[in-house]
Amino acid sequence: MKTKYILPLLALSLIVFSCGNEENQVIADKASVSVKVNAVNDNDNNSFITASGTIQAVKSANLSTRMMGYVAHTPVNVGDKVKQGQLLVAINNSDLQAKLSQVNAGINEANAAFTNAEKDYNRYKNLFAENSASQKELDDMTAHYNMAKARLEGAKQMKNEVDAQFAYANIRAPFDGVVTGRFVKDGDMANPGMPLIALEAPGSFEVIAMVPESNISEIISGTEVNVLVKSINKTVKGKVTEVSSSAKNTGGQFLVKVALEKTDASILSGMFVTVQFSQETQEKTNVVLIPVEALVTKGQLSGVYTVSESNTALLRWLRLGRTFGDRIEVLSGLSANESYIISADGKLYNGVNVTIQ
Repeated sequence: MKTKYILPLLALSLIVFSCGNEENQVIADKASVSVKVNAVNDNDNNSFITASGTIQAVKSANLSTRMMGYVAHTPVNVGDKVKQGQLLVAINNSDLQAKLSQVNAGINEANAAFTNAEKDYNRYKNLFAENSASQKELDDMTAHYNMAKARLEGAKQMKNEVDAQFAYANIRAPFDGVVTGRFVKDGDMANPGMPLIALEAPGSFEVIAMVPESNISEIISGTEVNVLVKSINKTVKGKVTEVSSSAKNTGGQFLVKVALEKTDASILSGMFVTVQFSQETQEKTNVVLIPVEALVTKGQLSGVYTVSESNTALLRWLRLGRTFGDRIEVLSGLSANESYIISADGKLYNGVNVTIQ
């Protein structure tokens, strides 16, 4: 008997539950999500060329020496601020000191010989004027005098060369800047041409970008460009200052320099960037760019929500192209002057009612 009563009760409960769900579903269907939309307009349809590059300081130097010797002292570290003329690396110069002593002794000897030769020359010149010396004797004294004079000049030039080598024994900052690299420590052997210290003057930066030959003819010096600094996701304004006319030594890529404007962004030398060059073409091209934040991704698919004629959300899959900053190129799936949803106050899905703010 209990079983007979239980079955009708279960059936009644299912009917009530089902009706409740249908009622809730109707209410949910009638609810709409408030959204903001954006239209792809003509301002987004700019043709451009992109190229990769790196940031470097406008004023930088890798300092080296022309002499071989042990590093005696390196009083600076990476990150230190230095002034022009400040000592950066001192190389043991005991050999130079010995050579300087020899050169000074040679100068003294040559100077004494020149003084004697000059006296003899003046004496024989006077004697010749008084017909007390022959022409040959005067010629011999003149040659002796000139040789002594040449030896003295040679000794002095040798001293100048040694003095110049002393400048390479004490490496000093050529300008105010920051030490960005120290490649030796006390006791290391320094060789001619080997980098010892890297120095940069902060504040002014430029970009070295490599442009393929198919696009280099469209890059014009003086053109304003946008530079995306990838690591900090910031865009900085810049201007093309140099366009290389040869790719002989750059692997088929043409070097382009871009001077960056002053910015509060924390940019550093060596950061990778993407440079966007405006492309001037006679034919108008429809390059559709949309914000990356508007994309909806599912696996390898990407798309955006659009608003249908019945004011419902409609997910449309896209074929995407190049990315620049916070925008991405749409190759197909969205045309110019179409609208797409950029933000919503609730969850979006196909068919949900939407209200445009």
